[in-house]
Amino acid sequence: MIPWAPTATRKLRMPPGYRFAASVRPLIFSSYDPCARIVGGVLWWAARTPDGPATLALRPDSGDLVAEGHGPGAGWVVAYADSVAGLRDDLTGFAELAASHPVVARLAAQQAGLRMPATGLIFPRVLRAVLEQKVTGKEAYRGYAATVRHFGEAAPGPLRLLLPPDPAALATAPYWVFHPFGVEQRRAETLTRAARVADRLQRCADSAEAVRLLRSVPGVGPWTAAEVVRVAYGDADAVSVGDYHVPNTVAWALAGEPRGDDARMLELLEPFRGHRGRVCRLLEAAAVQAPKFGPRAPIRSFAHY
Repeated sequence: MIPWAPTATRKLRMPPGYRFAASVRPLIFSSYDPCARIVGGVLWWAARTPDGPATLALRPDSGDLVAEGHGPGAGWVVAYADSVAGLRDDLTGFAELAASHPVVARLAAQQAGLRMPATGLIFPRVLRAVLEQKVTGKEAYRGYAATVRHFGEAAPGPLRLLLPPDPAALATAPYWVFHPFGVEQRRAETLTRAARVADRLQRCADSAEAVRLLRSVPGVGPWTAAEVVRVAYGDADAVSVGDYHVPNTVAWALAGEPRGDDARMLELLEPFRGHRGRVCRLLEAAAVQAPKFGPRAPIRSFAHY
């Protein structure tokens, strides 16, 4: 066999107007994500599957989406490729709900090819969400990338990627291991507690069960749980309550109000129940932002504390 030749392949038919890059964007944490990136129009996504390490390559090709799997878990990632690409996303009923508000109706039309991915893998999203808690995006990425590089292993395949850290390794790590990565004790201990229930999380039957288990972990609140299930399960109704920006974005887009709290956000999203997270995703994809007031949050470091 040619070195790094895929061990499993599959062709998927792309629906009309499908927007590949925008749909898979939630799987990538910045252009320099050590576990996933788009290169030359191809998504490369490294994963620890139930069957072992794997890398999935997804590339559009004349109306098809070609899935190629590398490594022991190649069969698993290729079988799940349509879900990873968002092609299992169920938009039933959304058009009728979107029509009730002119802004949502317009965005739904403009972003008609946008789909919500579902990876089927829980802990990698837990890792990212916990490290994004109550910090700036730059701080979150710095901690995430450093953690992956410290605990990660080389992923199979021709592109240099790292596998997400093994939860078992994180579960036994003392909190001070994370300090050089800019991660303070609170987030570090939340992460290790979540790592200890990673196997149970992976066995959850649906997003509701996963949310209940996640919320039982000290340090995991509604924001973190929603961030996890929206991508791991493709939960189109998951709303990130407690976010710094989203309530303002929703209030501005749906009511013309420059500021809003969680209660106001949920009130405005209620008519879209079942697809509330989808509405937030449409606003994000369209780069809708509320007016900005005041200074930016400072970027901090815990590495030398």
